[in-house]
Amino acid sequence: MKHLFIVAIIFFSLNQVIAQNFKFGKVSKEELQEKFHPIDSSASAAVLYRNESISFYYTDSDGFMQQREIHERVKIYNKDGFDWATKKEYLYQGSNRFEENLTGLKGVTYNYIDGKITKDKLTSDGKFSEDYNEYTKINSFTMPNIKEGSVIEYKYKITTGSIGIEDIIFQYNIPINRLEVKLATPEYYVYKKQMNLRSTYMPKLKETSKNLTVPFEYKVDIIDVEETNVPALKEEAYAGNINIYRSKMALELNAVLNSYGVIDKSFSSSWQEVSKTIYESTHFGGQLSKSSFYKDDLEALLASAANDFEKAFLIENFVKSKVKWNGNYGKYTQKGIRSAYKDGVGNVADVNLLVTSMLQSQGVNAYPVLISTRNNGIPLFPTREGFNYVICMVKSGDKYMLIDATEPFSTNNVLPERVLNWRGRVISKDGNSEWIDLRSNTKSLESTRLNVKIHDDFSVSGKVLKNLNSYSALRYRKRYALLAEEDHIKAIESNKGDLEVGELNFENRKNTMQPVKISYDYELSDGIDEVGEKLYFSPMLFLAIKENPFKLEERQYPIDFIMPYKDAYTINIMLPDGYNVESLPKSEMMEFNNDDAKFEYILRENGRYLQLKVNLDINNPIIGPVNYKVFKSFFSSVIDKQAQQIVLTKA
Repeated sequence: MKHLFIVAIIFFSLNQVIAQNFKFGKVSKEELQEKFHPIDSSASAAVLYRNESISFYYTDSDGFMQQREIHERVKIYNKDGFDWATKKEYLYQGSNRFEENLTGLKGVTYNYIDGKITKDKLTSDGKFSEDYNEYTKINSFTMPNIKEGSVIEYKYKITTGSIGIEDIIFQYNIPINRLEVKLATPEYYVYKKQMNLRSTYMPKLKETSKNLTVPFEYKVDIIDVEETNVPALKEEAYAGNINIYRSKMALELNAVLNSYGVIDKSFSSSWQEVSKTIYESTHFGGQLSKSSFYKDDLEALLASAANDFEKAFLIENFVKSKVKWNGNYGKYTQKGIRSAYKDGVGNVADVNLLVTSMLQSQGVNAYPVLISTRNNGIPLFPTREGFNYVICMVKSGDKYMLIDATEPFSTNNVLPERVLNWRGRVISKDGNSEWIDLRSNTKSLESTRLNVKIHDDFSVSGKVLKNLNSYSALRYRKRYALLAEEDHIKAIESNKGDLEVGELNFENRKNTMQPVKISYDYELSDGIDEVGEKLYFSPMLFLAIKENPFKLEERQYPIDFIMPYKDAYTINIMLPDGYNVESLPKSEMMEFNNDDAKFEYILRENGRYLQLKVNLDINNPIIGPVNYKVFKSFFSSVIDKQAQQIVLTKA
């Protein structure tokens, strides 16, 4: 019966989609009165209709120009969906021919008020333009008069002389009721298409062609997509870069043909060719031979260095102090390493190619490593655009060190999390290249010791000692090292009841070669419940995990903890005078999927003291969607166990 009901809803929704009028401006009363999405009631908004058309037109002055036309209608159900009323387009601003220009923008917000449909047009007050970096600007707009229940509609087009086609997105974080995509490319441009095989949603492609005769005769290759009820890709905790799992199609330009159908120009077809092409750029490999401007500074710096790794450590920290990262990614230098060194600022390539150049000038086996960052995704096929970042690798014998001098708190082989995206491409001086694993095999540790004393008024006080290494230390430093002590204390106290933190000590705040050490005194007034002559409390007090971050019934993508880690707790409790133990939670050990994750809870009584040891080990940081429900249940059991209470009774 349940299945029949679901089928009925989908059938009803399909009929609704077919019956709707998607001509611009033809928004219906039914669309405005809809209170929730008929298939996904949790959706804060939904795309009622999206039409994307990508085509090329010919001009005598510039040849073929690319045009992307967008028409989108969005329903906003509640305040959580208000963000969908703002749209941003990142537009390339380089040479005149390849500049991207947004034109023809118009938009309307529709509301249903007192039995009438009202319209508010998008005006210049809601349109914005800003520079994003040297080569990119952002054109954005925010629709007016947004309310719960609004429907917004807008259309615009983007033109460029570039023949590179952006990824075509088939799936949003909200449902799409009706999706239409048309891609029409002239026969002279040969593209290789690749669907994202990591996605669980695959649209159907209809491929055809037709002949055009204006301004001359040529064939156009066409791909059509028409889909209804595209499910939302819902984001949840520990998703990593959710875009890796989004349904999309990438198009790589393989070749340009002449009018006779013969290849006029071919493009990179292997990672080896891609890497070599990048290396040969004056803004990449051409930077590495420049050394005269820093030569004298290095002589004094490296006078006492005993080996290549010591040289690497000294140069990394020297560059960190000398050149600050401006926040811009890039595999190519923005200023050039000489200007970055002189001005004290540069993009990722300016900073890390400077490190590589310095090391090579000292005879160290140092190599640039090309990377696609986590927010850039994992390239589906060999392409220069697949890399957007570069770091440095130092090799000595069978050991190596990875360096990213843009991150003040990174250290030996502990890179910023933004670059931990499976693997990188190491390029040697002759242009040859190979893959290197970027994933961390070292388990990060956060160790916490909590001492607990229960007072006559049933308040609690004591001391907390924390030790953090590797990525746990990096995360802590990034979050707290630059905070004032008062703000650090507020962050510790946040969402922990009546916890009050006293004296706080932060050791090795900036010494990345040593673990982070944190200690503080605390008082807690609401940690124990008195019921009659009994006391009830969780021995983990304010350290327990309160809520399961995994809430979806099903998950379309893996849980990504990024690296293996261990959370270890030792809690020592002094029993109050006049009370004895009535009951204790049982010691227990739980495993998930053959030791991919493990939880230990060991509670012992020793005279007037209790000691609890709790360990949570995530040994495999990637939990596949097929195991999601089992891991969700495992994590719920961990939270339930941490919440179990000790019961004391009056003697």
